[in-house]
Amino acid sequence: MCYNQSVYADFLTAPFSKEAFGEQIQQKKAAFTSDSRKNLVDVLKNQYKGVEIHPALQHNIDLLADENTFTVVTGHQMVAMTGPLYFIYKIAHVIRSCEELQKTYPAYHFVPVFWMASEDHDYDEIKSFHLFNRTISWETEQSGPVGRFKMDDWEQVVEQLTDLFKNHPESEIFGLLTAFKGDNYAAAFRKLVNHLTGKYGVVIINADDAVLKREFLPYMMKDVKEEFSFRAITQTTEKLLSRGAKQQITPREINLFYIEDGIRERLTGHEKGIEIPGKGIYSQDEIIKWMEQSPESFSPNVSLRPLYQEVILPNLCYVGGAGEINYWLQLKSVFDEAGVVFPLLQTRNSILWIDKNSGEKMEKLHLSPLDLFRELHVLHKEYLENNAGEEVDFSELDQQMEQLKQQLTETTLSIDPSLESYAAAEGVRMEKQLTQ
Repeated sequence: MCYNQSVYADFLTAPFSKEAFGEQIQQKKAAFTSDSRKNLVDVLKNQYKGVEIHPALQHNIDLLADENTFTVVTGHQMVAMTGPLYFIYKIAHVIRSCEELQKTYPAYHFVPVFWMASEDHDYDEIKSFHLFNRTISWETEQSGPVGRFKMDDWEQVVEQLTDLFKNHPESEIFGLLTAFKGDNYAAAFRKLVNHLTGKYGVVIINADDAVLKREFLPYMMKDVKEEFSFRAITQTTEKLLSRGAKQQITPREINLFYIEDGIRERLTGHEKGIEIPGKGIYSQDEIIKWMEQSPESFSPNVSLRPLYQEVILPNLCYVGGAGEINYWLQLKSVFDEAGVVFPLLQTRNSILWIDKNSGEKMEKLHLSPLDLFRELHVLHKEYLENNAGEEVDFSELDQQMEQLKQQLTETTLSIDPSLESYAAAEGVRMEKQLTQ
């Protein structure tokens, strides 16, 4: 799961293994109610209205109503046109994980889930992507949760990509652009990811939803009343720092936002109550009442988002990048305080992309993919041994090198005796260059 599980054992449910999933299944099965399953399935059916649903996807949505069905989740920012390749790698990872779990635990069902970060408000991080040494950007004046952005000015991205691929009318990019349409950015993004992954049964969830927020309401109220996540994360972070870990997130006293179209503002403590910038100052009771009436008006920040995920999904494992996994490690005590099962964590797979030219060079040099992970000097030596025709004797060259190093030392000392260490270092450098 991470590079030193023994250091982080106190912050994990269990060391990552196939066997650990058995215990995780039993814990989640006991904790996740039939009402929560019904709400989840109803929400998904509503969110997928107007979306072309592959039979594999429909099967997985229906399976989520079954108490023996569980999820493996990954998520990512909604970068325009998906952004970096590891967006796809993460989804491929959860698909494969579910396939492997099905073999290990055939009595249960496993569904890959992609969590859209639709409530993020950092537009600058999602507006651009890079393709063929060009930066394609979506320029808009909109603000607030990106999933609620309107698509009125998306046409500029379509124009940039159409120009880039104008000499390749058969390119798959045009199918992706056709798929990327909807009433808002979240709806369009769902269609795009569904176009790529629907046939593998990947379920895409938009957590910016009133029904799902009501499921999470008790935990939002608890944070307003007790500031429990701030206290828990602060204590855990101190322990992690003492073990040499890096701090990934800084908790707030209240880890919630107020959201509406165009707005996502942090709830902050104030001497007169709780302040929402641009809205006003409210008493704790007023905020609680507001939450009860409109839970969809509030959104967890990075410190509570993972808890929200695990409350609304029958999830066993989260797959993420190294930075994501490290910040999850700060949250184990939040789950303990909330009484929610903490998931297993797994670092996403990495993939080395070998283009056509590199592949041809590897074939010419008789290099296998495994050779790419070996020491370079070993490969050099093997290549020389296999292609020199006769054994190469370096003994004479070694003697000449020693003589050259001796001459360098003597000449340097004759100029300035204090340069002895410099001469020795230069000799080592020369020898390294020769042996590489």
